[in-house]
Amino acid sequence: MLFNSKLILLIYLFVNIISPSTFVESKYLFYVCRANILKTMKLSKTEEQLMQHLWKLEKAFMKDLLEAFPEPKPATTTVATLLKRMTDKGFVAYKLFGKSREYFSLVKKKDYFSKHVNGLIKHFFDDSASQFASFFTKETNLTKTELEDLKTIIDDEIKKK
Repeated sequence: MLFNSKLILLIYLFVNIISPSTFVESKYLFYVCRANILKTMKLSKTEEQLMQHLWKLEKAFMKDLLEAFPEPKPATTTVATLLKRMTDKGFVAYKLFGKSREYFSLVKKKDYFSKHVNGLIKHFFDDSASQFASFFTKETNLTKTELEDLKTIIDDEIKKK
């Protein structure tokens, strides 16, 4: 999997720095590689926590990420190890500014969580969105207002189709 993360970083650098004239073709290849990573890779709970901060900040130096954590803050070495693992997995990349690294996500939050929700539906609800919706609405103690809001969202989606 290390090969994939290096390939993605190389494509990213090519697209954004070396050759803007081939932007469209390279950007497409970048997204195809990223999609392949999403199919095969998962983040650990601690990596997901760090990604939540990175998604919120969009780009961040180590100090920014450490500041984003509540007390007690993790050790710098812990965050550095997590970032290294996430870079190796192809979820994160960075730009060098002297000796400092500005980290950014290669995977959109929506894409990551869509994959996991779809996997949940497939594995636990026999690939049935209806079974998932039934379970979700019955077992999560939603208020009447929340259920009405969900109904409105579903009705709006039905109108779009």
